[in-house]
Amino acid sequence: MNDIKNSIISGKTTLGIELGSTRIKAVLIGEDNTPIASGSHDWENGYIDNIWTYSLEDVWKGIQDSYSKMANDIKEKYGVTLETIGAIGFSAMMHGYMVFDKNDELLVPFRTWRNTITEKASEELTKLFNYHVPQRWSIAHLYQAILNGEKHVSDISFQTTLAGYVHWKLTDQKVLGIGEASGMFPIDINTKNYNAKMIEQFDELVASKNFSWKLENIMPKVLLAGQNAGVLTEKGAKLLDVTGNLKPGIPFCPPEGDAGTGMVATNSVAKRTGNVSAGTSVFAMIVLEKELSKVYDAIDLVTTPTGNLVAMVHCNNCTSDLNAWVNIFKEFAEAMGLENVTMDKLFSVLYTKALFGDPDCGGLLAYNYFSGEHITNFEEGRPLFVRKPESNFNLANFIRVNLFTALGALKTGLDILLKDENVKVDEMLGHGGLFKTRGIGQKIMAAAINAPVTVMENAGEGGAWGIALLAAYMINKTENETLDDYLSQKIFAGKVGTKMNPDPTDVKGFDEFMKRYTNGLSIERAAVDNLK
Repeated sequence: MNDIKNSIISGKTTLGIELGSTRIKAVLIGEDNTPIASGSHDWENGYIDNIWTYSLEDVWKGIQDSYSKMANDIKEKYGVTLETIGAIGFSAMMHGYMVFDKNDELLVPFRTWRNTITEKASEELTKLFNYHVPQRWSIAHLYQAILNGEKHVSDISFQTTLAGYVHWKLTDQKVLGIGEASGMFPIDINTKNYNAKMIEQFDELVASKNFSWKLENIMPKVLLAGQNAGVLTEKGAKLLDVTGNLKPGIPFCPPEGDAGTGMVATNSVAKRTGNVSAGTSVFAMIVLEKELSKVYDAIDLVTTPTGNLVAMVHCNNCTSDLNAWVNIFKEFAEAMGLENVTMDKLFSVLYTKALFGDPDCGGLLAYNYFSGEHITNFEEGRPLFVRKPESNFNLANFIRVNLFTALGALKTGLDILLKDENVKVDEMLGHGGLFKTRGIGQKIMAAAINAPVTVMENAGEGGAWGIALLAAYMINKTENETLDDYLSQKIFAGKVGTKMNPDPTDVKGFDEFMKRYTNGLSIERAAVDNLK
């Protein structure tokens, strides 16, 4: 207790704050890199004027609340006031569209990754660059705004991401970590910077518009893991800690996206490793040994925080519909007068029940599309459950099909990598809400990807812990020590995880389900077209 207290007073700690889709979390880690205090704030995006968005007011309210709760946690546990920190890192959901004028004013409301409104821009840029540019990438949003003839575009002075915005306001530095930057614009893995040829192609494409800006001049500078990304300014300190106790001058690591922090938190930044994050959305990433043979619409290419090429399959929908069904069971339990039925208990009971279902879910079919799903070509979604009269409709199969479909779009994309491109992966590390109920989500995931899945005991803090580790790496690394070595030898050495190999029966059952899933997409299309 005294050691931790002294670490806090002397600033031998690091802080990571991540802005996720539904929660902002702050985690302070000690000298041994384990969390010593945390605080979180729940928030939700709004759908305003056909745009998924968060207000800047909500961004700062959430950051300040999570920081305040973490600082109060320290005060309660250790009896000290937090005044300094060894280093700080910020992370957030990637991509989206945040553009500012010369007076640093936001030009249009923040457009998040969740918006599927940039199809034309995505298609045209993919063709121009011969490189897949997903709809949610920042460059796709910018070009779509140009195609739409939106007046604000001519006033752009700076474009960044949510993590980049927060970092800028706290440090005055317009920078991004390379992993986060790779979700704005394609990266050249040789120069570890934006692809110069593609920047030139883009400028030529929009030359007739006579904008006052060139693309390179409005994007943040790219930094690698371990590089210093500025320090907390006096104004930034007051913005982060409304009590005024936190002192300025604290170094910041480069801001990273939730993809990069997920890789760090699961020790999957080395080649032939991968990780899968399954929560509101789901994405899987595999660090490649070589480039893919061709461009795939379903596969995004991003980088690790050190700049290695990563194939990423990202799907907008994962657990939202599953959670909605569990809430129905909670309502039923309460209506029956059953007391002490917690959500944890419900998840545990229902998920475990899924293990007793038929391997292929008994002929049931579900789609978990709360929003659009680009991998299966849906611009909008309608959650859907359907069965034939002779399907084996029971509780086990019902829960099982909703677990399977949470990974249906993901498997569609991963099959391209694992089956078509023959990408090798030794192990996938799982994190996120789907894995919270021990063993169940892990077993289903192993069946979906037909590869071993490991869940680490100490990855529970997720991305906030991951960005705190990147901040720690920046100030604690030895000369020439790579991030791979730092994580393997100093963070994860001797740490145990639960590894689960795929069950051949489950693998076969999942493949059978996927045939039904693919054939039934026309049902989902009819729902989107007819339920307006």
